[in-house]
Order: sequence, then structure tokens, then C-alpha cells
Amino acid sequence: MAIDAATVRKVARLARVAEPEDRLEPLAIELSGIMAWIEQLAEVDTVGATPMTSAVSMPMPLRDDVVTEGGDANLILSNAPKSSGGFFVVPKVVE
Repeated sequence: MAIDAATVRKVARLARVAEPEDRLEPLAIELSGIMAWIEQLAEVDTVGATPMTSAVSMPMPLRDDVVTEGGDANLILSNAPKSSGGFFVVPKVVE
């Protein structure tokens, strides 16, 4: 998949990344190389390959599912700087 400077300009605008005009063509060449490498990886035959999350097979450590005293809302809210109606009160972060 070839990527041109117009595509890089559009993606940069969508990502709100300011790229100077003289950097668009080198970025297009670099991104085209990356996409070619990804297409090359897609050609690898993975039928029958077992998915792995680590190079060493290890069982997932699990803990016992036990009931704790973590459900006491009044005790938990007593640690909060501010609470109201059984909820934490936090400052507004979205305008």
C-alpha cells in the first residue's frame, strides 16, 4: 500500500499533528515502507500456530475469590476528601 503526501497531510490534520510541508514526502516514504513490511508479515502462514503471550510457558497466577470487608461504603467514603449521597465528589475535568 503506497502512501502519498496528501494522505500524510490528511492523517496529520485528523491527528492534530502539525507537520511542515517539507516533511510530508519523507514521512510518506517511511510510512509506505512500514505498510509494506506489515503486508509482508501478513503473508506468513500461521495456520496451526498456537498464540502466545510470552516466550516462556507459565500458568497464570490466580488468587482465591474470597469476600473481604471492602464493601463498606461508609468506611471507603471516609477516606475521600469530599463525598455526597454515597458518591465521591471530584472536580469537573471536561468543559
